[in-house]
Amino acid sequence: MPQRLGQHFLNDKSFLKKIVDALNIEKGDFVVEIGPGHGELTKEIRNQSLESKIITIEKDKRMTNLLKENLKNDKDIEILEGDALKILPTLTENYQLKAKNYKLVGNIPYYITGYLFRIIADSEPKPKTIVFTIQKEVAERIIALRQAQGKPNMNLLAASVQFWVKPEIIGYIPKTAFSPQPKVDSAIIKLTPNDKQETIENKEKYYHLIKILFKQPRKTILNNISAGFEKTLPTGRQVKSKMEEILQKADINPSHRPQNLTINQIIALSTLF
Repeated sequence: MPQRLGQHFLNDKSFLKKIVDALNIEKGDFVVEIGPGHGELTKEIRNQSLESKIITIEKDKRMTNLLKENLKNDKDIEILEGDALKILPTLTENYQLKAKNYKLVGNIPYYITGYLFRIIADSEPKPKTIVFTIQKEVAERIIALRQAQGKPNMNLLAASVQFWVKPEIIGYIPKTAFSPQPKVDSAIIKLTPNDKQETIENKEKYYHLIKILFKQPRKTILNNISAGFEKTLPTGRQVKSKMEEILQKADINPSHRPQNLTINQIIALSTLF
């Protein structure tokens, strides 16, 4: 069956099992799967958990029809046809999903990754656990660690995702495990949403700040902050002096680059502006 909508199908049972193990499915859980394709992961979820409800969201009509035929005898699997980016925002209300038993999984195409994260970040309640298969490079950017040194390598994507979840790479999947074979390797990433309920105002402050911080990542934190807030303060030395004062209050070295920051430092800094 030819590739559709950027899909690459994972057939290796050892990796499928690893993904499902990371979900830690319990009795009564609702598992929402994005892009089930032929249903390989769907079947593995069912094999490991006979007492869970599974909702799949598939955009490809042909795949949807195939899934409905292959899984027609399982009454606890519901197959929705449509765009996950449009369906997810209304899913929790329509199915009365609760944070304690709602889990999200899927093999996510690169071109929707960023937008999908934003949708989940704005949803309430958020899933208890999220396990995605995404491009290896994207997963490592989200983790924001230099793998060799174990030092922070913060970036805009990591800052936007780590604000609301704790990310963890569970394992890597070589491109040879997929059919058709993609050009790059993949990673299994587990995202555990935090319990903090941020106000809309705090969220807006935070996202505004990280856009300023990472607009020019090679510049110092002080230079980026000063340039980003120069319209709200007098120009010249007064701006830098005020920004340096704020950075020191947050225990941040003004001469460091944004990549040196931790997520906690960025959150603390956002409350000072």
